Amino acid sequence: MMDHAHDLEAVREATDRLLNEAGKWDNAALAEPSRLPGWSRGHVLTHLSRNADAIGNVLRGLPMYASSEMRDADIEAGASRSLDEQLADFRESADRLRAAADEPADWSRTVTLRNGVTDSVSRVPFRRLVEVELHHVDLDAGYELEDLPADFTEREIAFLADRFSGHPDVPATTVTAEDGRTWTTGGGSDGPAVSVRGTAADLLGWLAGRRDGSALTVSGGALPELPPL
Repeated sequence: MMDHAHDLEAVREATDRLLNEAGKWDNAALAEPSRLPGWSRGHVLTHLSRNADAIGNVLRGLPMYASSEMRDADIEAGASRSLDEQLADFRESADRLRAAADEPADWSRTVTLRNGVTDSVSRVPFRRLVEVELHHVDLDAGYELEDLPADFTEREIAFLADRFSGHPDVPATTVTAEDGRTWTTGGGSDGPAVSVRGTAADLLGWLAGRRDGSALTVSGGALPELPPL
């Protein structure tokens, strides 16, 4: 089982890192494009605030979002707010999430996330950590995949490798970091077995759809095309 208390503390630390960086911006910087197509930095910050509330809903046994349409509308409506409004919302939504996590709960139960995905509630804090850390990189403001905590990078590589395991469009693939750590994924297609090697940051970037994989060394076939997350 995941250590939800450890992950909640990691979420707090990641949130503080992002707040410290975003606090140096101005309104013009907030309006600049992020690395996510069609989204400004304001879109990314608004998404993170609404995701904190959504995760709080999950912890309380409620639907994550009222609907996909409402989720998208809330992000669009909040994206153009001032920096002060954005930072206050991000900070307050993080506090609400922490309050929800502090309520007495059975951390072994299964909960429903977006699009009908189910998972142990003990893994939900790590899912929030993924949102904060990867979207911090998406803000394109100097925080890169190489800056992510090493423990987080290793866990997210393992998480994504497991997610794509057995996927019908992904051939059997061995993923190896430069220090020798190895993961396996795919295996659901009839394609040849493939080996992919690179830095942990580049491996994570490829698995998470943040890099094209051109920095990786591939043998046994072409670099697999991964399905969207």
